[in-house]
Amino acid sequence: MRGGTVAVVGGSVAGCALASAAARAGADEVVVLERTQGRLADRGLGLCIHDGRAAELAATGALPAGIAAHPLTRRRWIVRDDAAAGPAGRVFWEQPFPFHSYHWGLLWRGLREAMPASVVYRQGAAVTGVADTGAGAEVRTAGGRAEPYDLVIGADGYRSVVREAVCPGSRPVYAGYVCWRGNLDARRLEGLGNEGVPSDAVSTVCFPGGSCVIYPIPGPDGPRVNWVLYATPPNSGRLPFADPTSFPPGRVTEELTEHLGTLLDREFPPHWARVLALTEPADTYVQPIYDLEAARTTARRLLLAGDAATVVRPHNTSGVAKALQDASAFEEAWRGAGTWSELLDAYRAARGPAGREMVALARRLGRGQVEQTPDWATMNHREVESWWQQLLDGAADIGGQAMRP
Repeated sequence: MRGGTVAVVGGSVAGCALASAAARAGADEVVVLERTQGRLADRGLGLCIHDGRAAELAATGALPAGIAAHPLTRRRWIVRDDAAAGPAGRVFWEQPFPFHSYHWGLLWRGLREAMPASVVYRQGAAVTGVADTGAGAEVRTAGGRAEPYDLVIGADGYRSVVREAVCPGSRPVYAGYVCWRGNLDARRLEGLGNEGVPSDAVSTVCFPGGSCVIYPIPGPDGPRVNWVLYATPPNSGRLPFADPTSFPPGRVTEELTEHLGTLLDREFPPHWARVLALTEPADTYVQPIYDLEAARTTARRLLLAGDAATVVRPHNTSGVAKALQDASAFEEAWRGAGTWSELLDAYRAARGPAGREMVALARRLGRGQVEQTPDWATMNHREVESWWQQLLDGAADIGGQAMRP
């Protein structure tokens, strides 16, 4: 199938990838509508992509070459052990971790720059609603303008406007805990002596009721250290988590900041507490954890991708890979379709089951690493391996599923 007009609502990672896929597949016109006017490339969060998924995505063109990435090979699981370990804690388990880490802003910039020149990228274009018109779809913008397209793709995240049209009333559900996230210039570690942060590893600090992953990432001005700490917040009933929200830098409450300090003092090996304490407030924020398994990923001329389709807890380390896989599946479906209906049917068949399985896996990982943590400090290698396999429950690994050949 060739021709047609496509609107992509949302211009971050998923939106850029879907827009490029539509243009490569043969759309006459592709327009990206991104509501923010600021620099998305300034977002400094870290993320990881499984090496196997990255190779598949590079082969399909969904992951452009040349984007800065840092190789990781192992994951270390650490507990505080004041009696038997030093300031960096005791490593009670180590497992292979075949991933590369990325800086969100650099990844987005690479995807944005790789877009075909024919794609129109409009910033400051807030979409207030979408609708199927029978013969196509319509996008309504904040200025009251209605724009017709043959297909509208919702890549507008976990608060998706397009999802509301595809699955009315479908909203992400709060999981009962949050993550504190931050990153810092790796040069700030120089005063910590020889411990530092291993350059090839994800270090996971474990404690009752939570865990924290710490790993190096590339940055626009040199190497950085990224960390994500999961735990139940204080007095969570008083915090506004019923509706999807987050606390960006500058808006993290004093109560949440103090609780982070309490966790570091009480639960962390001293070395890792000092590492996280080096993070500037401007590089720290709090993200309540949500998930969502949308009943549908398509409806007539509307299609959902990325977090708009499926919100997966971050434990699975699959969010970006899933968004890029959505783009790959969309392009493949387009090339094999003769009509819009065939395109949407093929995409739904390819991505619906994958999203549901990733949500289920991430929920199991969340229970095991936050909600119902084991007594890690007393477990031997065999017991930890068995615990991990129970969480996977048949999944080959974290990081997302392999794509169909």
